[in-house]
Amino acid sequence: MGIQFGSFDSICETAALVVCPLVGSDQGIEPNCYSRNVVIAGTLIFQPATSVIHIVAIIMAAIMIFHVRSKYTAIGRKEILMLFYLYAIIELLALFLDSGVIPIGNVSYPYFAAVYNGLIAAAYVCLLINGFVGFQFAEDGTPISLWLLRLAILAVFGVTFFVAIATFKNFAHFSFTKPTGLWVIYFIWPVVCVVIYIISQLILIIRTLEDRWPIGDIFFGTAAYTIAQVLLFAFSGTICNAVKHYIDGLFFFTLCMLFSVMMVYKYWDSITREDLEFSVGSKATVWEIKDPLLVGGSPGVEYEDDVVSSYHGGAPASLVGGVSGQQLYSNVGSRGYPPPMERYSAY
Repeated sequence: MGIQFGSFDSICETAALVVCPLVGSDQGIEPNCYSRNVVIAGTLIFQPATSVIHIVAIIMAAIMIFHVRSKYTAIGRKEILMLFYLYAIIELLALFLDSGVIPIGNVSYPYFAAVYNGLIAAAYVCLLINGFVGFQFAEDGTPISLWLLRLAILAVFGVTFFVAIATFKNFAHFSFTKPTGLWVIYFIWPVVCVVIYIISQLILIIRTLEDRWPIGDIFFGTAAYTIAQVLLFAFSGTICNAVKHYIDGLFFFTLCMLFSVMMVYKYWDSITREDLEFSVGSKATVWEIKDPLLVGGSPGVEYEDDVVSSYHGGAPASLVGGVSGQQLYSNVGSRGYPPPMERYSAY
């Protein structure tokens, strides 16, 4: 059975999503094939291989955040940081939900799942808005730019959280048997944001940048994102059966999504340049001296030495009215200096 609009049935039968135990029926929807569980220190851990990728993703997010923060004057620095912070929180929460640290049967699981869905939707709107930062509709890093981004993230998170928890709990005309609203947010909203982001960045590169290499970052990021969706929703069961339940499509989905986020960072880093005049970095800056007077002249040009001044045996320097000291105090008649001794002989 193919994917039907507004229905998680066929999707959850293929992929082990966080929302699957909470939609479809009172017992949720169980995938036909999923990764083996392991027992560590008496604790049952679900999706062990995927959990390792979640940990790696958190570490990589921390590294990207560190490098972005070190570029003090880069364009869109604070805006892109918001995206990586959201990604790190999403991966941390996914680690708890996928591994079963927060049990499916626990009363808090629906609320954590709703927060998880809200953060994902908020991360996509953050990506969408970051796509327009380079056009400078509002100057990046200013309160108006940051607060517009924060309010958009908060609004999308709030709407998604409400739709999710209302669907899980069957209230406000929402139902887990017909989770159409949640389905739209889960599948349609991310695709819309990604497509708009890609188009906006291609326009930005073609119209404002001379370098075309950043298009390669967009291409690889888009390819990784697409492969992630295909492996999860089309071939998860095939992969699971082929490797005897050791891993499933969720493992490759998480891995490819990590790579796509890394390409977003790589793309942002490639199109931003730091202002060296105001940067405060740990690396020593090599300054190139371009004044010919400071570097000994231009190539092929020789300057003559000073041979005119008194330091090189030239005429004595003038002190008063163009008259040198030697001329002023030379013996001229009786007014010379020093006076002759005969003037004092009478005394």
